[in-house]
Amino acid sequence: MTNNLFDAQDLTQDTFLSAYQRLPDFDGEHERAWICRIAVNKCLDHQKSAARRIQPAEEETFSALPDQNADPETACLLEESRKEVLALCRQLPPPYNEIAEAHFYEERSIKEIAEEKGRNLRTVQTQVYRAKGLLKKRLKGGHMAWKNGPDI
Repeated sequence: MTNNLFDAQDLTQDTFLSAYQRLPDFDGEHERAWICRIAVNKCLDHQKSAARRIQPAEEETFSALPDQNADPETACLLEESRKEVLALCRQLPPPYNEIAEAHFYEERSIKEIAEEKGRNLRTVQTQVYRAKGLLKKRLKGGHMAWKNGPDI
């Protein structure tokens, strides 16, 4: 009923906990039907709950976790690269600086930026495109310590 192994496991545990708590009220007959009814009710309640609809998507959850397999050197280089990308973005003239920071540093989608800024989607697409060109020029011109920076 849940189409999710983890939710099913949680609901199974809730079912048996609820059955244990209601054991004094149980008449002793048809225990299998009694437990199944509790399980079905738990599943139906779960499907109706607002919390279930608000849960973040799996990709959002895992993208927020730090890379546990990264060695300290890689982690340090990655953090340094991110700082340089931020510095490059902030050097751009307005409005490209804020758009570049949101898109290339904060890694937000064009649609998210347009909604947040209250701008037309096409306008933000154009600004990201132009910001990307300005960043490439700065990288080729050697304005930062690394010339062969990330592919932006």
